[in-house]
Amino acid sequence: MPLRAPGERIPFAKVARRTISEEVRDALLASVREGDLRPGAQLPPERTLCEQFGVARTSVREAIQGLVSLGCLVKRGNRFYVAERLPGVSFDAADGRKLRVSELFEVRQVTEVAIARLAALRAEPDQRAEIGELAAGFDPSMSLEAFRRQDRRFHAALARACGNTTLRELYAKVLDAVFASGDFASLLAAEGNAEAVRQVIAESCRSHRGIAEAVAAGAPDAAAHAAAEHLGEVERQMTARMF
Repeated sequence: MPLRAPGERIPFAKVARRTISEEVRDALLASVREGDLRPGAQLPPERTLCEQFGVARTSVREAIQGLVSLGCLVKRGNRFYVAERLPGVSFDAADGRKLRVSELFEVRQVTEVAIARLAALRAEPDQRAEIGELAAGFDPSMSLEAFRRQDRRFHAALARACGNTTLRELYAKVLDAVFASGDFASLLAAEGNAEAVRQVIAESCRSHRGIAEAVAAGAPDAAAHAAAEHLGEVERQMTARMF
């Protein structure tokens, strides 16, 4: 490190000044990211927020408008609601685990949504029945280990039913990467993430049944939508609520 001459000024970075509205905005955004305010939930009235934060209504309104600009809130009539499809969740760049987990979910979105759509179009009757049986085998009370085994069987069955050998072989590598990922496993196994993991399992039970029902009905758009929604919710839980 080079030495400075006596009396030479040190170039300190300027300190950013935060307004009250920015602090309110960030507090509300944290509630959204942590799941206290879930997608579709109505935001408390301005008066309630003013009382809870102990700030003027102007600050609350500026905070809300900031979240509307970010795409986190939408206005319906005179009320504000958490957006059904939230913009990308930001997280500490130092946590490389979440970055790698997010990358895995990007690949899963590309492959699993297409697989669900094709399975709904092409699956044989016995394959549709197998997918339904596997979906019915999920239970919110099952252990994490049992859930992951059932999860892999379910998605492998969908891939077999998609009628595309190349896609099935490609997806087998995706599954291997997901289940071999130490980053994925460490987030799920962390003691402090137990509540979020239970929510992931419960949500997955519902979502897998929805995917299976769409496949059984031969509804490709519904199957693809259910798969995309499921992956988006699990990614949000893992990148926003787990640590």
